[in-house]
Amino acid sequence: MQSDQILNDFFQQIKATSLAEWFAVGFGILQVWFAKSNKPINYLFGIFGILISIYVLYFAKLYGEIALNMYYLLMSIYGWIYWQQKSKEQHVITTSTKKDWVIVLFICIIGFNIFYFGLLHATDSDVPLWDALVSCTAWAGMWLLAKRKIENWILLNISNLMAIPLLYHKDLLLFAAITLFLFIMAFFGYFNWKRILKREIIYGNQSSSN
Repeated sequence: MQSDQILNDFFQQIKATSLAEWFAVGFGILQVWFAKSNKPINYLFGIFGILISIYVLYFAKLYGEIALNMYYLLMSIYGWIYWQQKSKEQHVITTSTKKDWVIVLFICIIGFNIFYFGLLHATDSDVPLWDALVSCTAWAGMWLLAKRKIENWILLNISNLMAIPLLYHKDLLLFAAITLFLFIMAFFGYFNWKRILKREIIYGNQSSSN
């Protein structure tokens, strides 16, 4: 009976989803798809998706989520420019250095504190800790994606893994299902980038020896 209720709620949410929300979700999925294939155009879809999401969130009065999406927008513009500049270089995908991990830790700590205390004192959120953890790891993952670091998929999937039960807890079954799909896409994205990175390293070594 519970499973029937979940399915019924899921289809009811699909029926109630606006066209703008579908476009936002569609562009988000396309971004992850092209990012998985290491294509700079992923940011173009990401930017369109974020702008539509901000429009939807504004009318839903979810101003905290708007602030988070503004960060995503800035990182997407930065990532688009960075990927375009690096597109002619041989090793476009790299692994994170110690310095990168220090920055990741800094982003997570600062992001967590901003979101946790902001949600705790400025909103009526009943899950400030959970929501803050999802957001700060997503922040760090977006920064690594913009820098074209393979570990971005790890951070983004840590965020997705925490977000799925959070969205389910909030009865946002459609978004939970979409996040699960993105989790699976990011899983394949990591191994695809790993394969591309290995191929580029082999190609680079062969070019150096010639």
